[in-house]
Amino acid sequence: MTTETISTIFVLIYACLFVSNAVHASIHGNAQSQIVVKSTLSKTSKPWIMPRGGFTSTDDEIEDKESAELLLKQKAMQKYKINQYHLLQLRSTFLSELLASRGVPVGPTMADVCTSEGNKPPESCDWDCCLSTVDDPKTCLYSFDAEPNTKVLSPSGTTQFISLSALNRLRRTDPTKVEPMWHSRYSILKSWFSDESEFSILQFVGWKGFLVSSVLLDMGKGMVLRALLSVGVFGILITLMPLLEYLITRILVSSLLWMRWKSWGKIVHAALPLKLLIAQMTWKFLAGSFAKLEGKVREYVVDLECAILEESIPITVGN
Repeated sequence: MTTETISTIFVLIYACLFVSNAVHASIHGNAQSQIVVKSTLSKTSKPWIMPRGGFTSTDDEIEDKESAELLLKQKAMQKYKINQYHLLQLRSTFLSELLASRGVPVGPTMADVCTSEGNKPPESCDWDCCLSTVDDPKTCLYSFDAEPNTKVLSPSGTTQFISLSALNRLRRTDPTKVEPMWHSRYSILKSWFSDESEFSILQFVGWKGFLVSSVLLDMGKGMVLRALLSVGVFGILITLMPLLEYLITRILVSSLLWMRWKSWGKIVHAALPLKLLIAQMTWKFLAGSFAKLEGKVREYVVDLECAILEESIPITVGN
């Protein structure tokens, strides 16, 4: 056997081995691909089913589920937005009512759009005035019993009396409590204390009542009284300036003051924020003192107004 014959045999054997390996690899690859395809189909889809209406695929079920979830999310978001809008409206209404109760003009409030007593607005009414005496005492809606020899008012044709002084003080201190005395049936403030009403009791007060009621208490919502009080306080300070200057000079050269230099010297050399805080506290103290003084003066002016009303309002019922 020659060398060429041996090489030819080796080539044939090698060729047979190569062909067998290729066939085995192709068969094994087809099997693996079929397994992968089957596993993928089993994970992503379900077998076909036969419902009543015909054949339905699983993709439609998935789309229906996604659309249902999307609809639920939209409804939840819509409900959240409605709740937030409702809370915003409640907060704005509460803030408007609070500002209106403190005298800040904010436009229409709940009191302007709400009515009482079966949707019946308060009506304008005339008044009756009579004298409460020891022999003929009158009850008062505010203080239960009117003082002897004082005038009481009531809506015309009724016996629901209230003391004239008590009514005026209540009007000056808390006007929101006036009309509820008669269950909000009558527009008392606009009927009895308005210059535009024909039933106003202020038409009998004369020039003294005009100065006290209209100028001092009503004009600028008390700004005239506050301005006059400020001018009076500054006038008193200027008048007492020589005496104050003498007292301040004696205090500054006093040995008693400088013996305590270690105590108040720290405040003099303190940082700027501490000085600002002390100045703010001093200003608050002075403003609070002035407000208390204004309250005392206002009470005196209201008492003077009540005395003028007692003197000038005519008696229309009784002797």
